[in-house]
Amino acid sequence: MRWSFTRTQPAGRAAIARPAAALLPAAALALLVAACTSDQTGALAPVAAVVPPEAPRTTGRDRPANDADHAKLVASFGGEYKAPSALRLVSDVTDRLVKATERPDETYAVTLLDSPVVNAFALPTGRIYVTRGLLALADDTSELAAVLAHEIAHVTLRHASARTEMALRSELVSKVVADVLNDPATGALLQDQSRFVLARFSRTQEFEADQTGVRTLARAGYDPFGASRFLTALNRTTALRAGSGLNSEPDMLATHPSTPERITQVTQAARRIGAPGLGVDDRNRYLAAIDGIAYGDNPADGLIRGRRFIHPRLGVAFEAPEGFGLDNTARAVLGTTPDGHRRLLFDAVETNAGQGLEEVLKATWNDAIETGSFENRMLNGFPAVTAVSKGKEWFFRLAAVRVGTNTFRMIMAARGTTDPEPAFGRWLSSIALVTPEEARSLKPLRIQIVTAAPGDTAESLAQRMTAVDRPLERFQVLNGLDKGGPVRAGLPYKLVVE
Repeated sequence: MRWSFTRTQPAGRAAIARPAAALLPAAALALLVAACTSDQTGALAPVAAVVPPEAPRTTGRDRPANDADHAKLVASFGGEYKAPSALRLVSDVTDRLVKATERPDETYAVTLLDSPVVNAFALPTGRIYVTRGLLALADDTSELAAVLAHEIAHVTLRHASARTEMALRSELVSKVVADVLNDPATGALLQDQSRFVLARFSRTQEFEADQTGVRTLARAGYDPFGASRFLTALNRTTALRAGSGLNSEPDMLATHPSTPERITQVTQAARRIGAPGLGVDDRNRYLAAIDGIAYGDNPADGLIRGRRFIHPRLGVAFEAPEGFGLDNTARAVLGTTPDGHRRLLFDAVETNAGQGLEEVLKATWNDAIETGSFENRMLNGFPAVTAVSKGKEWFFRLAAVRVGTNTFRMIMAARGTTDPEPAFGRWLSSIALVTPEEARSLKPLRIQIVTAAPGDTAESLAQRMTAVDRPLERFQVLNGLDKGGPVRAGLPYKLVVE
């Protein structure tokens, strides 16, 4: 739960951004929970205190690194991710690609973003941003190079419509980060919305960047089939999330529409150049560079372990009812059953000094709340108020819970007229404090590179994965293996471990 909230604070303390979901009507909340795609990774930190990141490594001549827009943009995406080996590899690949473009004199600055979401984008200023989530998904240097070549192509093509759209992207970045920093009450929503359109181009421009990117890959000596492999992996990881009942947070499928037609086109473009395996895929070097990088959520932003959500900084935890899958998004923890008929939302809300919990529900829920449905109760020693709201298509159970100085909402929705009790009651009864011992025991997940031994299989290696859903399928996707595909002794593979 990387979203944050505002409450009355003593003078001199930085305000923390309020969740945009706090004032949503019931219908909009249902859409929010149903989609699970309006959030992007962000940092649960006082956004007013932005520390400019260290200068990113540059290709070509040095460029100023601490400009305000860059610092604010990096902060809005969770901060800069420190991984020297990975940064060196990404920068080397970028440098090699630039030399193979029509504009080899261009210079680019690479920044890694501390986000588990799979994405990358370039700005017309020559800055390229790559998330650690993308590094974890790519399986060799040619796949990484394919993404970078595509982004560089958007910059180097520079035809009129692309130039206009990229300029709008830069303006949007400046406006959004200013709003996030100066107007937290509305900035959180704008921040999330910006990430949808930040790297979006028209269909024609996407295909053109694909074609140019594949040619650049080949000229730089990389395997031109890296583009189709990476797009296939991206589709597979998104389908894996959808299969658990949850759509993904916005990734490159949101900002770079990826369709079977697009994969077919990049494959055809690669075939016009040569057979699969042409050029350098350099898998061993790539995996060595990403060995040990973080995977998934930062423990400080809350972790999901099975059906349990634990947030050590806020000191709160709960367990979702059986059958629910959880997703830790930028503004809330969202949950759904595989059929989508039941959903839940857990978030923090702003409260004024002395504001009662019943008033909190009324102030943060714009649809009608059933008269007489308010009930005061205690949940494991925490004061709470529950209520009922009925929409045209959803039946809502609402709760506001005060844990220490923080106030949380717990909302469960059921499609139709079915009351989500008793599942709602079981969920409420699970809320608890996170003990200092438990907080200290939480470890971030990371990518570990292992060498397959004789007799190892995808199943046996997947059993060594930690705290991930559907480990076998996750192992196959992360390592570019087809279902039933063999593991080869002596080759390196990615695992997710604590």
